[in-house]
Amino acid sequence: MKDISKVIKLHVDNERQLFKVPRTSFVDTDVFESERNAIFNRCWLYLGHASELAKPGQFVTRTVAGRNVIFNRDAGGKLNAFMNTCPHRGATVCRDRAGTAKNFQCFYHGWVFGSDGKLKDQPGRDSYCDGFNDAGGANLVTAPRHEEYRGFHFIAFDKDIVDLPTYLGDAREYIDLVADQSEVGMAIVGGTQEYSLRANWKLLVENSIDGYHASTTHASYLDYLKGTVGSLAPVPLVGHGRDLGNGHAVIEYAAPWGRPVGQWIPAWGEQGKADIEKIVAGLAERFGAERAQRIALKNRNLLIFPNLIINDIMAVTVRTFYPLAPNFLHVNAWALAPTEESEWSRKSRLENFLEFLGPGGFATPDDVEALQQCQSGYENVREAGWNDISKGMGKAQPAMDDEVQMRAFWTEWNLRLTRANAAA
Repeated sequence: MKDISKVIKLHVDNERQLFKVPRTSFVDTDVFESERNAIFNRCWLYLGHASELAKPGQFVTRTVAGRNVIFNRDAGGKLNAFMNTCPHRGATVCRDRAGTAKNFQCFYHGWVFGSDGKLKDQPGRDSYCDGFNDAGGANLVTAPRHEEYRGFHFIAFDKDIVDLPTYLGDAREYIDLVADQSEVGMAIVGGTQEYSLRANWKLLVENSIDGYHASTTHASYLDYLKGTVGSLAPVPLVGHGRDLGNGHAVIEYAAPWGRPVGQWIPAWGEQGKADIEKIVAGLAERFGAERAQRIALKNRNLLIFPNLIINDIMAVTVRTFYPLAPNFLHVNAWALAPTEESEWSRKSRLENFLEFLGPGGFATPDDVEALQQCQSGYENVREAGWNDISKGMGKAQPAMDDEVQMRAFWTEWNLRLTRANAAA
């Protein structure tokens, strides 16, 4: 692999308060391969939420950084992450997206594995030596690392990586603000949003934590809300951005739209108002008035480096995405909600989720078009070679529409690739 030091070099001028990113980083194939090795092979990556596996035997299969993984709850209740590859000849063991199974059987030669991943049976086992699997080499291989925080399960392919709480660092504060919305536990609502776009994955990272583009890119949504009687509360769209360390970042802000966890809008009527008041009162009883108001009324767009987004806005979405090429990525997203919320709250939440965040909603098609137009613009990379993310640089308290959170991502991205390039 060639030296990519010039391709990934950021232009940072603290005196003039300029921060620029080379557009070659969005199109270069060597950068793409370096990201796989230095980032996706070296970071904690989101696998799934515990609520998806409520009962013993339940499983889902996921592709994580190009690896096919079985995420399941075994008969003893333990949650596991197995590499979805038969130890015999390497065939995919579980070919279903989700389901319930006491065992997994490889269709090629019929090897059978328990929900704990251990080899249970194999045709012609009399032809194998005594103690064939005493060392466990014929069991399903587990992910090198698998840890959980507040119901969110992560895996890593670097066995020497720091533990998950250390990796998450200050981002845990914002995960807690989401997880604490429920007294009994948050849960993924059934169904997955899945789509692809012709753009570099880092563009979606930026977009997901960017408060600057909302008034222009999503003008049609804001106009729709303004034109729909009762759809807005008298709340200004203001807040701040924060670098959380380790490449993690967040914007936290107030906004005029309704939040089923705690911000009422007139369109929800008296039933909605009663439900919201009950939710906020319960939060205040558990956490005190100040934290309750923060949980209920503040919105959060949170990035867990490199590619997990938790958007706690008019609904809660969990989004992860992986690059398949420098100009192509695949996205999966899920709705998250308090397990105990009322039928009215759940209906309002899902309407919000689909209306704004869904692939056919107001926001996502706008964002997809914007990112694909950026990728198209990078065809002029030789003549127009830099992206500017200087907005708010040097401010003691960056606003939500400044770009400190993107600078946090790019600084970590550059650090990891520079180290890997120097070691190569």
